[in-house]
Amino acid sequence: MEDVTIISSGVVIEGKVSSNSNVRVDGTIKGDITAQGNLTVGEHGIIQGQLTGDVISIGGKVEGTVNAKEKLVLESKSLLKGDLVTKILVVEAGAIFEGKSTMSGNQPSFKPAPKSE
Repeated sequence: MEDVTIISSGVVIEGKVSSNSNVRVDGTIKGDITAQGNLTVGEHGIIQGQLTGDVISIGGKVEGTVNAKEKLVLESKSLLKGDLVTKILVVEAGAIFEGKSTMSGNQPSFKPAPKSE
């Protein structure tokens, strides 16, 4: 069984959070979070800062840049204000995303259509 660091509802942290395993946030964090594993923001989780992890699932509110090495899931009640970088992006119906997305890693070669003059 993998270790999971849980930041419970009602907990408020100001500062950087770093973990060598999975992290679940149900509380409030004002600062960056780096997980060497999966990062889950629960429905009541609120984060102001940069998120970094392998697979990131957002169910609550995030204000800041999100960098998911493999996959980012924006759940139906999520709100993301900020830019994101990921290979695979899943946006469920009802999710709110305001920002710029960059999908890296699995881009096919693409040639723009020639402009007609």
